[in-house]
Amino acid sequence: MTEVLYRKYRPQKFADVLGQEQIVKVLEAQVANGKISHAYLFAGTRGTGKTSVARILADALGTTENDIYEIDAASNNGVDDIRALNDSVQTLPFNSKYKIYILDEAHMLSKPAWNALLKTLEEPPGYVVFILATTEIHKIPETVLSRCEVYTFKKPSIEILKKDVQMIAKKEGFELSGESAELIALLGDGSFRDTLGILQKIISATSRPAADVALPSGSGLLNHKTSPTYPITDEEIRMVTGAPKRELVESVISAISEKNLDKALSVVKVAQKENIDMSVFLKLILRSARAILLLRFGAGNIVRDELSEKEFAFLDNLAKTDTVFSSQVLVELLTALDLATGAHIASLPLELALVNIIGQNGK
Repeated sequence: MTEVLYRKYRPQKFADVLGQEQIVKVLEAQVANGKISHAYLFAGTRGTGKTSVARILADALGTTENDIYEIDAASNNGVDDIRALNDSVQTLPFNSKYKIYILDEAHMLSKPAWNALLKTLEEPPGYVVFILATTEIHKIPETVLSRCEVYTFKKPSIEILKKDVQMIAKKEGFELSGESAELIALLGDGSFRDTLGILQKIISATSRPAADVALPSGSGLLNHKTSPTYPITDEEIRMVTGAPKRELVESVISAISEKNLDKALSVVKVAQKENIDMSVFLKLILRSARAILLLRFGAGNIVRDELSEKEFAFLDNLAKTDTVFSSQVLVELLTALDLATGAHIASLPLELALVNIIGQNGK
């Protein structure tokens, strides 16, 4: 079985961690100065590197695998599980200075489990370090938060994900255009794991000849009679992701700006016939609408690096004359995106949003 890309390219040291510089800098300093906290809480959305950084911190402290305990709190969330953990804490490390306990999805612990953990969390033995990871910090009791050093992991930017996707694709023997890598990054929605999951599906579905399969890195060998990388076509990416051609997105944006509901709905119908994923379609429309709004108010520098040259030129030109795109338009599109997942009629949330937007601004 092929190793999943997210695990294969998981960062192994602090220098490999992308987009969390403010956290890495502090943790590196603590390790260097020997001033380690007895309890950390890493909070942030999925796929932002919380567990990876926890393992890197454990490694930086010289902790071997025998003394790292990674616990899934979603399935070990009862008071008996925590009592067993409390008993385990009392034994010395096997062959390390520290015993590291990583509690993933910590917010899933039950109230009795938290109560059982509190005393140990506040005053653990000197050789024990707790690292709690959560995607829902609001569910963590205040009594726990006050006992931990809290670090909030931010979503990586589109630019960071784009560069990561291109680099990993190249290591796997494939080539992605900047626009394609940006699309994959956008669909990854701020998650390294989700972004690389999309890349994995695309690579698995490519028509690359078997003779071109990349050799293992570090083998010191080159493929005979083949180029170093195999280009992945836009068509292959659209097939896997359900993404529309850029022209379809621009047609909807133009129709909104022109207050032309018939045109907008006609484009949606075309997207349906082409089996476009409506959630993906909405994400790309929303992205363009946001860019126009920011460009209209002189904040184009925020989106300049997020767009290809052709996209930026189209949206910048439209923003100079547009009077329709507003914060309310973005709210309508955001609402439609929330409704799109699992909608009985896939196109209905977008169609309703277009009726509301153009109906409000129509002549």
